[in-house]
Amino acid sequence: MQADEFERIAAAAEREGVRLEFVHGKLGVKAVPDGDHDEIVRWVMEHCMQQRSDLWLYPERGLKVETYRSGHAKPDGALAPKGSFAGHGEWATADRVVMVVEVTSYDTDTDKRDREDKPRAYAETGIPVYLLIDRDACETLVYSEPDDGAYSMIARRPFGKTIALPAPVGITLDTEPLKDWVR
Repeated sequence: MQADEFERIAAAAEREGVRLEFVHGKLGVKAVPDGDHDEIVRWVMEHCMQQRSDLWLYPERGLKVETYRSGHAKPDGALAPKGSFAGHGEWATADRVVMVVEVTSYDTDTDKRDREDKPRAYAETGIPVYLLIDRDACETLVYSEPDDGAYSMIARRPFGKTIALPAPVGITLDTEPLKDWVR
C-alpha cells in the first residue's frame, strides 16, 4: 500500500470513529483509549508542561515514520516545540519531535505494536526518545539513542520508581501515580 492510499483510507475510517496506523507495511487499528489511559497521557502532559514549558505534548498527532516516511503512526503523545505542526495536515514529518509516548492498551495487538513495531519505526525516523508506559508489566520503558534503525539504550523501571528522560527531553518522572491507573 502506498502512503497516499493509506491516508485516504485512514481519513475515511476516522470519520467512522476508527483510528488506523500503517507501520512496517502493516495496517493496524489503534484501540480506543479507556479512562485510565487518558489519565496517564494527561499525567505525562502535566509533567512536560511543568518541567519543559518550551515543549508541548501533542496527543494523537499523526506522524510519518520509518526510514522512507512510508509508515504512519498516531502515538498517544508527540513532544515537540510549540508550533511545530502549524500548517501541517493530518500526517506530519517527525523532524521536530523529541519524544513520542505510548501507553499500552488492553488488546491483543499491544505486544507486537507497542513493544516491537513502534520502537523500530520511531528509531528509524530518528525520534530521540520513545517513552512506553506498559500497563501490563507495570513498568516504564525509555528508549533512547536511535542508531541504525534501533534504539541503543533502554531504561526500564517498575511503577513507583523515578525515571529520567534523557536529552533532548530532560524530564524526570516519579511513576508512583501510575499504580493507580492499572487493572
